[in-house]
Amino acid sequence: MDPVADMLTSIRNANMATNPDCSVPYSKLKENVAQILKEEGYITSYQVTGTGVIKRLEVGLKYNDRKGVIEGIKKISKPGLRKYVGAGEMPRVLGGLGVAIVSTSQGVMSGASAREKKVGGEVLAHVW
Repeated sequence: MDPVADMLTSIRNANMATNPDCSVPYSKLKENVAQILKEEGYITSYQVTGTGVIKRLEVGLKYNDRKGVIEGIKKISKPGLRKYVGAGEMPRVLGGLGVAIVSTSQGVMSGASAREKKVGGEVLAHVW
């Protein structure tokens, strides 16, 4: 199982159903992905709820005229086939209109940030 793919699928399904938010099991990696989505303006908010072992990540979705801001989410690196890129090969999603989420040695960041810092890593997902 791929926890990040499950999170992205939950967000995609809630977005298509125009739900105001969605809830996924918590992990630090998922929180970092949610932080990138918030910084890029794809979600309104996220917060960690619960205590101890039973923590959840609540993600608030963003809409424009009953249409989701997130038009598409695609998981790139899968457990069976990891996708790594160097700093010079960092992908541009829809010619710069979307964002690539990359896990680097300096943490999880957007593709543009990784390009600026000249670091490569594993491409987790594309969001547009």
